[in-house]
Amino acid sequence: PDMSDSTQAADSVPSQPEQPTTTSDSATEQPKLSKNELKRRQKAEQQKKKLEEKQKNKEEKQPANAKAKPVGEEDIDPTAYYENRIKALNEAENQGHKTYPHKFHVSIGLQDFIEKYQHLKRSESLPDVSVSVSGRVERKVSSGSKLFFYFIQSRGAHIQVLADARHFQSEEEFLRINSLLRRGDIIGVHGYPARSESKKSKEGELSVVPREIILLSPCLHMLPAHDGFKDQESRYRQRYLDLMMNSHIHNIFHIRAKVISFVRRFLDSRGFLEVETPMMNLIAGGATAKPFVTHHNDLNLDLFMRIAPELYLKELVIGGMERVYEIGRQFRNEGIDLTHNPEFTTCEYYWAYADYEDVLQMTEELFSEMIFNIKGSYQVKLTNEEGKEQSLDFSRPFRRVYMIEELEKILNVKFPEDLQSPETTKLLIDICAKHNVLCPPPQSASRLIDKLVGEFIEPTCLSPTFIMDHPQLMSPLAKWHRDKPQLCERFEMFVNGREWCNAYTELNDPHRQRQLFEDQAKQKSAGDEEAQMVDHSFTTALEYGLPPTGGFGMGIDRICMVLNNVANIKEVLLFPAMKPQDQNPAPSS
Repeated sequence: PDMSDSTQAADSVPSQPEQPTTTSDSATEQPKLSKNELKRRQKAEQQKKKLEEKQKNKEEKQPANAKAKPVGEEDIDPTAYYENRIKALNEAENQGHKTYPHKFHVSIGLQDFIEKYQHLKRSESLPDVSVSVSGRVERKVSSGSKLFFYFIQSRGAHIQVLADARHFQSEEEFLRINSLLRRGDIIGVHGYPARSESKKSKEGELSVVPREIILLSPCLHMLPAHDGFKDQESRYRQRYLDLMMNSHIHNIFHIRAKVISFVRRFLDSRGFLEVETPMMNLIAGGATAKPFVTHHNDLNLDLFMRIAPELYLKELVIGGMERVYEIGRQFRNEGIDLTHNPEFTTCEYYWAYADYEDVLQMTEELFSEMIFNIKGSYQVKLTNEEGKEQSLDFSRPFRRVYMIEELEKILNVKFPEDLQSPETTKLLIDICAKHNVLCPPPQSASRLIDKLVGEFIEPTCLSPTFIMDHPQLMSPLAKWHRDKPQLCERFEMFVNGREWCNAYTELNDPHRQRQLFEDQAKQKSAGDEEAQMVDHSFTTALEYGLPPTGGFGMGIDRICMVLNNVANIKEVLLFPAMKPQDQNPAPSS
């Protein structure tokens, strides 16, 4: 028997009743207890003692077949948890134990440990083999004071740490470290491989039996329940906690990394050179979008965060870098919704002596091979807004739709030959009004056509579809179509109703380019904040000669949305843009 139990039992022996005494101040006698009352009190004390011993045995001496229970965080007041942890850690530090050590040598990762020792049979162990592993504690379970189970994870792999006092370096250290550790702590374990006698499986649980456990970094806050961190707002604001609590989130960003890695390998293997271009520009060019403005103090200049790297990349082609690409961030000061974030990742490439047909064929090859490489099939399952599963087919060739012809067919109209005439604009306004298609001012022909395409064509593009041959007025950087007046050699690829990429035969005539820039500047003066500015530096570069060139740009984020079957772009961004929680609403003007 435990000596502490004997001591407590001795301490709890009821004392003998005192005999009445007479004080010098008073001769009053205390009444004597009757024999019956004395027996009753002694019996009550004995019953109390038996109940206390029974409860203690239940807590400290569970039978071998007792079900293990999580160590009692549920009994701790969450508001006091932080203070309690700080106090316990300070006490450990004062006793000479490091709570934030500088280094821990990991001899084998958890995934490698699983692969190397998965052959172990039930109850088999390798006490002569020493391993050092580390991970974050997901769960702590006790089975008495001499046996603890820790479930740790690292880089997506999970194993059990079976801490048995019989195999630890010392019983004193065993009791100390196991009383200190909590869920969320990062620990290092020196021990040996084994497979336990698990009741949940015939094979047993692959484990590390520790001879020593070291606290590497404590978690000071109480973690949510294992399945309790689901609130989207909280998940996006505390992505570190989301990754800790929801292990499947890791897979989203592994797939994102695979997409970028595949694109890079695909282009490198075809002779393209990866380059970097400026993030801040005097002119926001290369795309139709509203830019962010920043200020350079030393130069006393307002600068625009880039909305696209296109113009710089084409200048490199002019200089003789005939195949270039860039993967990087773009910044657009526009709305935040399910498919838009103010900063996002793109890939753009430019290919000398190619046209949009060459680029289209390589686009089919790029996406078809990427999907098969990552998913193992050309078919991608996707859940739509109604919760029904759909299948997207990425086998070649992809569907082609010609923009103006398709609109005329759907709307049962015939557009005038001159798409920039006032008559065409009036017709487009009437069509939008008839079909309740909203187009806020300015109602230019370009914006009206874009709204109609978004209403009638884009939603039909479930599997990859090329929308081709845009009007020239919508594409100031694309080359005019060689066979179709008023149109240009451009395509956009849509998947699940969302744009994935944009490409065209690049405009290389400096005079036409300057004229189109000036037309865009007029639209900007008329109130179109997304219209492009005149970039004289770029048109001067064009005067030195840009070879016939095909250009391509794609958004990485929306590709990742489809591959991960998520409807919100924030799910595929580690740190999406969020409104500050303490931000006061702006005063009304």
